Amino acid sequence: MKVNGQDFRTVWLQGSSVFLIEQNLLPFEFKIFEAKSYKDTCLAIKTMLVRGAGAIGATAGFALAQAFLEAPSKAAKAKKEIEATRPTAQNLFYVTNRVFNSKDPVAEAQKIADEDVAACKEIGKLGNQLIRAGMKIETHCNAGWLAFVDYGSALAPIYTAHRAGKKVFVYVDETRPRGQGARLTAWELKNEGVPFKIIADNAGAYLMSKGEVDLMIVGADRIAANGDVANKIGTLEKAVVAKYYGIPFYVAAPSSTVDKNCPSGQAIPIEERSADEVLYQTGPGNQKILVAAPGATAINPGFDVTPAELITGIITEYGIIKPTELTKLLFVKHFSAIITTKTRR
Repeated sequence: MKVNGQDFRTVWLQGSSVFLIEQNLLPFEFKIFEAKSYKDTCLAIKTMLVRGAGAIGATAGFALAQAFLEAPSKAAKAKKEIEATRPTAQNLFYVTNRVFNSKDPVAEAQKIADEDVAACKEIGKLGNQLIRAGMKIETHCNAGWLAFVDYGSALAPIYTAHRAGKKVFVYVDETRPRGQGARLTAWELKNEGVPFKIIADNAGAYLMSKGEVDLMIVGADRIAANGDVANKIGTLEKAVVAKYYGIPFYVAAPSSTVDKNCPSGQAIPIEERSADEVLYQTGPGNQKILVAAPGATAINPGFDVTPAELITGIITEYGIIKPTELTKLLFVKHFSAIITTKTRR
């Protein structure tokens, strides 16, 4: 994607350093962060300088590649450190396992990043088929190009539809407590020229009840084998309301987000984040402002799980499928990998 006319990916490896867009400064400041060691990159993931399933996965892959470059004998220890940074994100584990077991960790990490871009492009093409001209679409959190290496998942169909002249309009959930919708999704859509309005998280049900939402598309941090989806906190209540009002609710995610070893959403670990994210708001220059009663405490689960029965379909790079058909997706993915390997030979 372009920023001020220049092409950028969200994260990339150059030499022994990982470079990434410092997302905690957006939308007020655009800055590139250089992580010179795998520990620096781990910290960038943990403190959410980089966010989103695909971007976290790619960054984790580059972090492990750095660890191999720094001290191959300590790579196994580094892998555990990297995996502990964001335990809900399936892509992180998928990527670290691939990089760790590869013959060339640096090349494998780069390959995974390129695959992420290709998958998101395809998700954009397939998801565009669901979008009619003039549709009003609601989205939650940020599943745009900032959440992946490029293009994004939930926003990819919207970008594709916009470029096709479909004149779509987007309602952007602010996504408390970190405000990824208001800060990141809105910033992306503005850069792309897509018409949008930010809405309070609690306004979604009202808009759905008034017929103002035609379609909802969200991303995913992990998808269980039975089709349950873990995504940013607040996704579940959106799905419940969408089901009640008969609004199609789609999840857009690369197939790498599916955890075939996770039987259901009940087995997905939910990250509990700092209470300060709820009690304080962050403004320009990372200035923190207390927005709660002094001395108040808070609980802050980072994700919730949406049951498969509330999801209309999952948009992957292999096609749009029902949540109950994930075994079919895994078979197609496996078959595709076999064909690709044979072709290369």
